Amino acid sequence: MAFLRHIGKMGDRKVAVVFREIPGEPHMCLVVYTEVLNQHIHDPLMKCIESDIGQHSQSLADALNRSYHTDGRIILQVLHSEHQLKKVQTSQVLMTPAPNASIRLDELNKILNEMDQGEAAVKRLSELDKSAGLQDPADVARRMRGNNSAAPVVTSNDLLGNNAIANDLRQQAERMTREATGLMAEADRLLKEASSLDPKTPVVETKVRNQRTKKVNVT
Repeated sequence: MAFLRHIGKMGDRKVAVVFREIPGEPHMCLVVYTEVLNQHIHDPLMKCIESDIGQHSQSLADALNRSYHTDGRIILQVLHSEHQLKKVQTSQVLMTPAPNASIRLDELNKILNEMDQGEAAVKRLSELDKSAGLQDPADVARRMRGNNSAAPVVTSNDLLGNNAIANDLRQQAERMTREATGLMAEADRLLKEASSLDPKTPVVETKVRNQRTKKVNVT
């Protein structure tokens, strides 16, 4: 294949870039060191990368989340369960989609993000080819971007540790508690109004049970 997306290097080690950016940490990414993988996961991973779905997915995680290992498991889940996803700095990853094309991942991310916001950023691409040893980033970025097909959004919370999950759960619980309190107060008001209109109707006040924050260990 003349041009292969999602492939790069970190020093002398070959990597596959699963997430180009980590939510909340755009200077970090998630990669897999392909040369240290056992064959049982290396071959399905490379097959996914080289497939149409892999090459037409802007994020490799999208393709891996829709591709299956020989044992029926989703490839992204296998990589996560076997602790093969590594968090590294984008500035340390050099994307090498072709033997004669290379661009630093942090520069590529900046270009792609700007291209998403408007085509005005394309004018800046030609300036980066002046960097020693790097090919024309405009051509690399356009081909790396490809056609962004409608794919389900893949969350990386389960790959980034338990703290993010716990914080999200706490925020959901607090929001639900506030909503419940408001609904119960409105129910009390309606009951009292009904009683004033029909004195025979008994007034039954609703009560919101005091919520006590419970520490939950998320595994």
